[in-house]
Amino acid sequence: MDVQLYDTGCRPQVTAPRISVIIVNYNGKDDLRRCLAALRESTLPAEVIVVDNASRDGSAEMVRSESPEVKLLEPGANLYFCAGNNYGVKAATGDYALLLNPDTVPPPDALATLVNFMDNHPDYAGATLQLRYPNGDIQRTCSRIPGYRYLLLTQTVLQFLFRGAGKKAEDHHWYFDEGWDRTSDFDVEAIPGSCTLMRRQELRLSDHLLLYFNEDDLARRFAGRKFRFLAAPAIEHREKSVTRSATATRIYFRDLIAYCKLHHGWIRAGIIWLLSRPLEWAIRWRMRRQAS
Repeated sequence: MDVQLYDTGCRPQVTAPRISVIIVNYNGKDDLRRCLAALRESTLPAEVIVVDNASRDGSAEMVRSESPEVKLLEPGANLYFCAGNNYGVKAATGDYALLLNPDTVPPPDALATLVNFMDNHPDYAGATLQLRYPNGDIQRTCSRIPGYRYLLLTQTVLQFLFRGAGKKAEDHHWYFDEGWDRTSDFDVEAIPGSCTLMRRQELRLSDHLLLYFNEDDLARRFAGRKFRFLAAPAIEHREKSVTRSATATRIYFRDLIAYCKLHHGWIRAGIIWLLSRPLEWAIRWRMRRQAS
């Protein structure tokens, strides 16, 4: 329950929440139900906002009937991840905004841990928590900002021609060359969009991207500011539970080119486009065969 304060005119004033949790959902009703149930157990009360991207599985109806305390936003179309989160952040009122995937299950002290860290470290731009698969394995999250060479060696057919160089680029990108195994707190350049906490007034994702590379774009815009990976408590994350499809693959490569245009220019983006076409076609063909 919100604390009531009174001004000199004895009119009630409601304090703003410390944190707003924004969840963008698309046909993830069962995952979303688990996430909302977990958030109700949070030790830090939160404003919870669900942006439903025109789901066809009854997600919005479930939120209305089972979680009336949640602020449900229905834009009437699929805004995708970036625009959907911006839509939710615009409606938020908390000091901090947490972007959280619907396929996550945060433990009760997750929100308090993030807010306490940011309160005590005003020089940090944002923070995230360790993510684990349902079987307990730690997910590979948080990275350096991807440079153009990294994109060439890992996102195009060049990965098959220069395997050794690609492996070194991956090790550097994911901090493996520093021996970090994600069991300890660590300063990083980019944090995952599935769990991103920032000050609400600073958080906005790129209008040029739909689903992917949003964390890398955000990291570039806040380069020079620190982001923190916190190893505990861990959040369960059923990674890519609703994005395993040929359509999602098409969007991934679309966002790859859009990201390159934003930060590496049209010519370099064109080279990435040319060299990534065979890889995209092969992945989509394989996924269609698996689905048939």
